Order: sequence, then C-alpha cells, then structure tokens
Amino acid sequence: MSAKRLHLIRHAQSLHNAAALAVPDEELIKRDPALRDAALSPLGHQQARALADEMTAIKDIELIVISPFTRAIQTAQHAFGDADIPRLIHDLPRERLDSFCDVGRSPAQLAQDFPTLDFAHLDDPWWYHDPAHDAPFTQEPWDVLDQRINGFVAWLQGRPENRIAIVAHSTFLRIWTGTPFANAQRLEITL
Repeated sequence: MSAKRLHLIRHAQSLHNAAALAVPDEELIKRDPALRDAALSPLGHQQARALADEMTAIKDIELIVISPFTRAIQTAQHAFGDADIPRLIHDLPRERLDSFCDVGRSPAQLAQDFPTLDFAHLDDPWWYHDPAHDAPFTQEPWDVLDQRINGFVAWLQGRPENRIAIVAHSTFLRIWTGTPFANAQRLEITL
C-alpha cells in the first residue's frame, strides 16, 4: 500500500473569526458572537478564492473531503471551483464544539443551500450534542475529539484514494497534527 498524501486546509476567515478579531481575548471568552454555523466573511471569500491557484497547481487530488460547516463548504467551493474531483461531506473533520458557530445546521438545510453536494448520509444533528443537556450547546469533551480524530484517520486509511484534500477546522487540525493553522492555510502531510 502506498502512502497517502493529504492536503489539510483550514477554512478561510468566517464571520465568527472576524468578530473574534474585534474584541480582546478575555472578552471573547466571556462573550460568544452567537453566529450559528458561521459563513465566510468578505475577507474569507477572498482568501478562499486565493487558494484556487494553489489547488489548481496540484494535479493528482483524487478526493475532496469537506466538513459540513458552511465556512468549510464555501472554502472548498472557491478553492476547487468546478474541478472534476469527487467531493464528500464528512462529519468527522468538523470543528470541536466550543462556540455557537460550531453548532451545525440540519442536512436538509445544508442541501437546500448547497444542492450539488450530498448530505443525506449525515445524522441530524451531525455536530456534537449531549442529549442530557438542554442548553443551546455543550462543549465537546477533548477525549471525544481525540476519538473522532482517530476515527477519521482510520477512515482515511481505509479509503482507496491516495491523494486527498481535506477542508476542515483550526482546532481539529491543530490537535491532529500539532500545527497551528491560519485561515485558508494548507499543510501537506503523509499518512
């Protein structure tokens, strides 16, 4: 079996990221901007479009795996345009639920907004939720994130493709690789 080459891409700047830049860190901890499934900001759209040249230069990508969050989907749409590469929405590389922006939307709502992608295989909810709590969201425990990363790596290892692009999120990618990711940053790794 040959090694898999993975192109890990953090989504471009979201409206939540932009709001976070506008307040001091200690204030952000106290105050969530409350942007559910935050979309890309205007700067984020520019950042994602800028990825297109970089991604077009890579000729051997066989599969694009995309987190179901709107900011990741929009990033993938800009970065890969109409390239004839299969795209798969997968919930394992989603962001760790830590803020309201990490609460997703139903597969039906996503399918309405992104009709060229398949969301039918996703659970509803597909994001972390704790049925024992009735709050709008509960933070995802770190051990659950670790299990999810391990499950995603195992899933990737079982895939027939060897050249895969993954559009995901900061905390997920940082915990997986040990590398901090800026918005719209790509890191190539071998699995």
